[in-house]
Amino acid sequence: MKGEVEFFVVCQSFLQFTQLMTSGYMKGSISTIEKRFGFSSQTSGLVASFNEVGNTLLIIFVSYFGSRVHRPRVIGCGAILVSVAAFIIALPQFTLGDYEFDRSISDKPNVTDICLPGQASVSEPEECTLQKAEESEKALFLLLLGQALLGIGAVPIQPFGISYIDDFASKRNSPLYVGIIFAATTVGPAIAFVLMSVMLNIYVDADKIPVAEVQLIPKDPRWVGAWWLGFVFSSALAAVSAVPYFFFPREMQKERGTALYH
Repeated sequence: MKGEVEFFVVCQSFLQFTQLMTSGYMKGSISTIEKRFGFSSQTSGLVASFNEVGNTLLIIFVSYFGSRVHRPRVIGCGAILVSVAAFIIALPQFTLGDYEFDRSISDKPNVTDICLPGQASVSEPEECTLQKAEESEKALFLLLLGQALLGIGAVPIQPFGISYIDDFASKRNSPLYVGIIFAATTVGPAIAFVLMSVMLNIYVDADKIPVAEVQLIPKDPRWVGAWWLGFVFSSALAAVSAVPYFFFPREMQKERGTALYH
């Protein structure tokens, strides 16, 4: 089909853009997530880098089986997994309690401002309630699970996409196609930070509390933005980007050698 390779390039550019945007959004919003759930810096670092675990474990197998599978469909499955992963990362917002900002500031040394298991807090000097400690642990589990799935879903996207284009694009156009894809990919993290700046100016519990009842402003140190909104948005984009891949053939007709530029 004429233009099939070009359409695949468009789809691949959009998918890699979305995948990198999701990863970049996590890195940009991790400090807000840390504040919201009372994680330590070490735990936040673990969450931010945990997507590399799934990626590292599977990249060798993906490279080995690359020529033995239906590459577009595997890419589509990876995109769906990225979509599911982004939604799982946002799940703590919908499954756990509201953010209690009234406990967020303390002038006392060695007293945490957010509930941490086994440590003193402002409103509960002895130790945090068991319920709050369990909420932090549940949030951590969901975030780590989402990050692991995000890394696994990302594994086949770039290797299979680039190899698929290289196999069926003409030698004259292949470098241009790959350049377009990588250009779109580099834009992803930049858009992630723009998206983050918008979402974090919305109150974290905007889905539960009317705007008129929010008693904080973004400049208040107790403010926590709607970090989860970016992941819901990314999840929707990834789901949409997955659809075309299930309609591409296992092998396309080899593109003729006519260049797209002179």
